Amino acid sequence: MSNPFFKNYGPFKIDKILKSAGLKNINNFKNFKIHDIKDLSTSTSKDITFFHSKKYFDLASKTKASFCVTTENLKNYLPANCNKIVVDNVLLIIAKITKIFYPDSVFDGFDITSKEITKTSFKKKIKYGKNVLIGKNVKIGKNCSIGHNSIIEKNVIIGNNCSIGSNVIIRNTIINNNVHILDSCVIGKKGFGFFPDKKKNYRYPQIGVVIINDNAEIGCGSTIDRGSMSNTVIGKNTYLDNQVHIAHNVKIGENCIIAGQVGFAGSSTLGNNVMIGGQAGISGHLKIGNNVQIGGGSGVINDIPDNTKVMGYPAKNLKDFIRENK
Repeated sequence: MSNPFFKNYGPFKIDKILKSAGLKNINNFKNFKIHDIKDLSTSTSKDITFFHSKKYFDLASKTKASFCVTTENLKNYLPANCNKIVVDNVLLIIAKITKIFYPDSVFDGFDITSKEITKTSFKKKIKYGKNVLIGKNVKIGKNCSIGHNSIIEKNVIIGNNCSIGSNVIIRNTIINNNVHILDSCVIGKKGFGFFPDKKKNYRYPQIGVVIINDNAEIGCGSTIDRGSMSNTVIGKNTYLDNQVHIAHNVKIGENCIIAGQVGFAGSSTLGNNVMIGGQAGISGHLKIGNNVQIGGGSGVINDIPDNTKVMGYPAKNLKDFIRENK
């Protein structure tokens, strides 16, 4: 889905985009207009995209984008009709280009549009505690409750029969029906996305949202970062224990159970019916299959196929782990 919250300031001519990112124009496409920046799979002929890892070569070969920021080693994976913009640091350049289209997504200061709930139309529609604040562009369904000292910041949609605990902060998030957010969660803030650039760190704009699907539960003190280019997604009937961290672009399937203090690095994908024990760590850009079980304290650094049980660091087949640790 396209982002419903951040304003796209495009279209821009390609030469302006390249100049603003510190690059030279290619093939003199001065009058070619780019409407948006998207990932490889959702790009159209009006968009610019990026390709920075061989892991995504299949998506790269099928992209419909007119322009793609990539490296010399990867450019030949792209279709012939896609104009290649070859750079040394793809992610740094794409961060600069994203900022051109979505300048409002870079910073996450406190929401100055927030008002006390007693001064909004929600005061008669939901059950709420003390010191509750509601921001601009917020929608809340029927039979919902919000605990003490919670802030529903701007750009949030909450479905029916949802409960939001105390000391919770939510923004840039779509929550579907029958979802429970427990105390002290922070959902929808920008992720840990930045790149070293000479003597400073360059912050990557986070233009995605968080989507929490029906019947999910998010445990106390958990943090879920919004997506950078795509969205961060929690599947139906998935339960997160306390102090779980979900980084940007992570997609968790349905009926998953994630125990306490598990951490996910960015852009990893979990299938359905996945169970993860406490204090496990999942590295970025991995694919975890359906019906996978990951033992507590494990460190996952490789993809895991369907119907597999793993444990240890690096995580390996459970039978092998037991045999090696008798």
